[in-house]
Amino acid sequence: MKRLGFVRTTMAVMIFLAVALLTAFGAEPTAPAFQLKAVSPEFWRLIDRESKLSKVAGDFGFTEGPVWDDSGFLYVSDEEKNKIYRVFLDGRKEELISLGDPDGSTYDHKHRLIDCASVLRAIIAVTPDGKYTVLADRYEGKKFNSPNDVIVGPDGALYFTDPTLDLVKGEKQEIPFQGVYRLGVDGNGKGNVRLLTKDLTQPNGLAFSPDGKRFYVDDSEQRNIRVYDVGSDGTLTNGRIFAQEPDGAHDGVPDGIKVDREGNLFVTGPKGIWIWDPQGHHLGTIEMPEQPANLAWGDKDRSTLYITATTSVYRLSTKAQGFVPYPTH
Repeated sequence: MKRLGFVRTTMAVMIFLAVALLTAFGAEPTAPAFQLKAVSPEFWRLIDRESKLSKVAGDFGFTEGPVWDDSGFLYVSDEEKNKIYRVFLDGRKEELISLGDPDGSTYDHKHRLIDCASVLRAIIAVTPDGKYTVLADRYEGKKFNSPNDVIVGPDGALYFTDPTLDLVKGEKQEIPFQGVYRLGVDGNGKGNVRLLTKDLTQPNGLAFSPDGKRFYVDDSEQRNIRVYDVGSDGTLTNGRIFAQEPDGAHDGVPDGIKVDREGNLFVTGPKGIWIWDPQGHHLGTIEMPEQPANLAWGDKDRSTLYITATTSVYRLSTKAQGFVPYPTH
């Protein structure tokens, strides 16, 4: 899902200026804090009022792409340190692979770790010993922009977004739009790429509803979430705005998306994680001490959110049970 380099740089400058001004006037800046902010009573049906946020690990550059494995660890991408790690619940990190700007990840239906490799401009499969295979890096002979997030669909195919958010500096944009694609992989490991839509300005996080009939994708530039109806062959129709996540210019944008078994959406956005019901009603926000970019359901019962937020990975127990479309062991 992305790190939005220009947003991060601007945020850093704004924070510096704010600290300088507050210091000049003798005031201490207030650090963001974990808070549960309900908009609807339904929020408390999904999140316990007494839930506590805990930090699993820190000292990252910029965290993305969390994937839970039932062996008891997470795969985590570090876009700044250019590595994918195994991160254990005691805070230990094991480097899996050194890779330029890894981003969103998932398991596919074969339990392969799939990653959006921004620098390679490709969708890759990574083996447990840190080797990778390029599954797709072009559409109609032209290089992808910078694949950002990827999920497995109900048909076993991979679905991914390809904005220009992490296009390597100095490299040419060959595809004149930011698309959402379906990657069907045949028995020989070769990918068949199909464009699903190009009507978003900067597509980012994406998810299917549990029944596979609706497809969600957010647009970080427009600060909204779109929803489409899904055909039996994976085609998308009837695209429309599902929800908006407006806020201050430097408070974060819609990014990673996950759904629970009831079809509620958990979407990273301004200041934290916004929770939406299937009808597009904002139920409340999990405000975070660091701006989150992505999240994953984990633990045996899938009732724990693992959240990649800037330099850290956090853990939060929920009442909701996550929908996980791929096998985890």
